[in-house]
Amino acid sequence: QVQLVESGGGLVQLGGSLRLSCVASGFGFAIYAMGWYRQAPAKQRELVALITSGGVTNYADSVKGRFAISRDNDKNTVYLQMNSLKPEDTAVYYCNARRAPIDYWGKGSLVTVSS
Repeated sequence: QVQLVESGGGLVQLGGSLRLSCVASGFGFAIYAMGWYRQAPAKQRELVALITSGGVTNYADSVKGRFAISRDNDKNTVYLQMNSLKPEDTAVYYCNARRAPIDYWGKGSLVTVSS
């Protein structure tokens, strides 16, 4: 059974930091690209950060220099370190595993940034 379980969300003040974790099970984690997406109220889901199976990273322009994605294949875990958080970062953050045409999603973790 495939599972992606996010944790680490919560309420943080403007300028604060959070680290999201996503623990994967039930599939070959190391060969999948892993990503973090977010969806704010009344907005479409958007890509935040991506890390390939080879460790290449890609970020949305809105988070470059503030967020960092990493993975630990021994722990089947992907992380998103979020620094200098802004109110516009408020959203539900989803973990994604992708190896075309397969796509797995977690249930999401809410991040709220107060001003």
